[in-house]
Amino acid sequence: MKEFIADALSLDMDAAFKLQKAYYREYGTTLKGLMINDGIDPNAFLEYVHDIDHSVLEPDPNLDNALRRLPGRKFIHTNGPENHAHQVVDRLGVTGHFDAIFDIRASNYIPKPELESYLELIQSYGINTHSSAMFEDSLPNLMSAAKLGMLTVWVRQKDQSPQPENNLNHCDFVTENLTAWLSLAVT
Repeated sequence: MKEFIADALSLDMDAAFKLQKAYYREYGTTLKGLMINDGIDPNAFLEYVHDIDHSVLEPDPNLDNALRRLPGRKFIHTNGPENHAHQVVDRLGVTGHFDAIFDIRASNYIPKPELESYLELIQSYGINTHSSAMFEDSLPNLMSAAKLGMLTVWVRQKDQSPQPENNLNHCDFVTENLTAWLSLAVT
């Protein structure tokens, strides 16, 4: 992202990084800030920043088994492009478990955590929020899901600890290991 911003806006890397983080904090995604303030083509941005090496991901047969046992429809709701999500699930070996991928383009570039993005997903697939769960690695992205009545699971990184300013009232569960959590939750 930093390289894209530096090149697109003729900034040095430090200034590009600061702008990236400022837009993320203010708009929920860097992309939204770039679109609103700088007229950046969202497709050019998405293709550039998601042109990454997915080969570092390895198949996860335990996740595959846990998802197989998890009842109900499953959707991926991502602020990235659909092709990136496909590459990730393909590499993890869990492709067959998802009914659809609802990407940033499907939400008209309205990112999570904005409520409108969730409402578009819900309407598109007829989701009953009161019998649904949202698994998310971004704590703020769970707030809208909780407001809509979904069960929420924060899948936090091992180095990611709740800060004193974090309100976790909207999190029903917190785990560092989604596969283990699913294995225990779905027996």
